[in-house]
Amino acid sequence: MKLALASLLPILLAADLRLPAPSGPQSQPVFTAAVPVVVELFTSEGCSSCPPADALLAKMETAQPFQGVEIIAIEEHVDYWDQQGWVDPFSSADWTLRQQVYTTALHEQGPYTPQMVVNGRTQLVGSRGDQAVRAVKEAQSAPVTPVKLAALTAGNPSEPHFTISVGKIAGQLSPGDSAEVWLAITESGLSSAVARGENAGRNLSHASVLRSMRHIGNADGRTELVSFEGDASTKLKSGWKRENLTAVVLVQEKKSRRILGAARMKVPG
Repeated sequence: MKLALASLLPILLAADLRLPAPSGPQSQPVFTAAVPVVVELFTSEGCSSCPPADALLAKMETAQPFQGVEIIAIEEHVDYWDQQGWVDPFSSADWTLRQQVYTTALHEQGPYTPQMVVNGRTQLVGSRGDQAVRAVKEAQSAPVTPVKLAALTAGNPSEPHFTISVGKIAGQLSPGDSAEVWLAITESGLSSAVARGENAGRNLSHASVLRSMRHIGNADGRTELVSFEGDASTKLKSGWKRENLTAVVLVQEKKSRRILGAARMKVPG
């Protein structure tokens, strides 16, 4: 049963105290037919203030507590903490660059952790459950561009293929902007025993961690039916656990960074 927003807040605020480790099939998110809301978290295992934010995102992903909303969680580990005693095994300069692009688009003074970005429109300190509730509620009311994602069964099992279809762009594109289509792979069930740095001695568990992301095309905002249609593949690394992988498609404005639509599915075994 879904929880009302009013009763959700105390759960989210206490997420770091009661969150089960996101490992095993019981912790896999439930996929529902609802308004997709993409919640990105820029974080690092080297940051002592990040674990509560990681726990909050994991709670949002596994509990799916918002009525009529499908939370698509993407945890993005930046690399600028890697010089502080602990090299985060999930960090990437690509995710640092993605955060820097958000910093410019959202008119922030600079990147920080933990930073949560909801649908590319609203940013907040990642551990603030009250602000996260408001941001998700606001995102739920925004126009949603329909996105369909399906897997092709044939081909190389280490390089799955997907078909993507994007319907008419909902609402209006920002003036002078364009709608990019991105294909990402996330992995759930990841954790680390941190040996050094600010979190030394802690066992940290994560929501779905971003493993790869690439631009696969642009949606045409002038069409009345299908704005993008095509197929794309992505290479899986041997260390990734296939049963924990999810494919995510984002339709995102290039300049404003507003996410217009999204879809996800488990990577077939």
